Amino acid sequence: MRIQKALVVLGVVGFATAAAAFATFDFGEFRDHHLDAHSLQVFGVVSPVEASSTRSITAQEANADPTALVTLAKGLRARVVSARADLGANIDMMAFWPNDHNPTHIIACNEQGTAQPGVQRIRLSDGAVETILTGTNSCDPVRRTAWGTIVVGEESGNTGWLLEIINPLGTTGVSFNRAMGTFSGGVGTTNIATRPAVGRLSFEGLALLPNGMMYYGDENRPGTGTPGGAYFKFIPSTSWNGGGSIAALSQSPLVSGAVYGLRLGKRSSNTDYGQGTQTGRGIWVPITPNAGNNVDLRAATALLKLTGYYRPEDAEVDPAALAEGKVRFCANNTGNEIDDNYWGETICVTDGSVAQALANTAVPEAQLFVVGTPELAMMDNLAYQPGRGNWILHEDGDGPEVGRNNDLWACAEDGSDFDSLSDGCIRVATINDLNAEWTGGFFDPWGEHLYISVQHNVTGHGVILDIYGWR
Repeated sequence: MRIQKALVVLGVVGFATAAAAFATFDFGEFRDHHLDAHSLQVFGVVSPVEASSTRSITAQEANADPTALVTLAKGLRARVVSARADLGANIDMMAFWPNDHNPTHIIACNEQGTAQPGVQRIRLSDGAVETILTGTNSCDPVRRTAWGTIVVGEESGNTGWLLEIINPLGTTGVSFNRAMGTFSGGVGTTNIATRPAVGRLSFEGLALLPNGMMYYGDENRPGTGTPGGAYFKFIPSTSWNGGGSIAALSQSPLVSGAVYGLRLGKRSSNTDYGQGTQTGRGIWVPITPNAGNNVDLRAATALLKLTGYYRPEDAEVDPAALAEGKVRFCANNTGNEIDDNYWGETICVTDGSVAQALANTAVPEAQLFVVGTPELAMMDNLAYQPGRGNWILHEDGDGPEVGRNNDLWACAEDGSDFDSLSDGCIRVATINDLNAEWTGGFFDPWGEHLYISVQHNVTGHGVILDIYGWR
């Protein structure tokens, strides 16, 4: 009997000890520790940055060493691509020119007003800067096309233009008249054209496929009951089938086509849409153009009750899906940090095969990929990393109001688990300037170099860095 009692007592004590240990076990922290421990295997860095920087270095420090603006994950390094005094203060999205494998320049948007440079080229050999175009209002997205041109857009309410440039190295000092949509002065005015067929909105992300089909969002927030920014799809009248670069802008697939808006909710014959239907399957609603195109897509969003999001930002084609003949793009909705504790999200949209998307016969579907948190908040730009297939999310948070700097996060693609979310994210860099943000990041074809802008930083001019050392 005494032995039995002793065993019972030991059993109770053991159970209590196990229960206490279980009660203090935090599986979320366990998962985060494992992400950190496997950061080299999953993300290509030795170890992540532990916390957001709270520093704000001086202009003198930043000008002496522009790389001091950033703190990087262990294993990563940075070099200055350009930090010239004439580099736009708000350099945003960028693209290599003339190709990804042997580029000589970066073509970049400067997100400032009409009096400042709008589109600039930066020579990779020495960082020298030349202005291609002025007169744009908040130039933001940039894409190099498969047919040998550069496409840029304005983040400017419901009046933003999409512009296309041929021969950007031979185009210098041209002025854009936003009211008329015309160009004058400088060299190469005939090398630039507006693209009214895609409509007018606040352009940010341009998920542009090689055939000329394009997905894009309106950088708009909801207000007093309005739905926020919608996503759109442009299908060219004549798709691009390859064969080298075009010889004239009139040959671009962006000259004419049809525009559709995304509306989620297919239940009851596609009528189960509206507030609350933010993910799932839906339809592409045709948008009837007015005379001369230039459709106000923000007005169409309200009229057609398209699905709205809180400030759609960058959108990028998923190259891995495209290699399989499928259409998938991922995009950030920034949200609002300081007022609402709405930290934003990354969504990914599928649209069937490339052939189905072009024929508009696929059923589009939007699903959450990354859900924002107090640490990963107000994601703006994103970059796909070739090779690893990870996504780099750029924060555009409230900085001084929340007392921490903006970070770069590497997020793994969804694996074979039950959900469709990223399998986890780690912080790979942080800024040392509370008023600056990351933007415009893009990788070389091998995923080894991330070219990125530290926008509106303390120097008063642009800083473009090359972050390398990814294993």
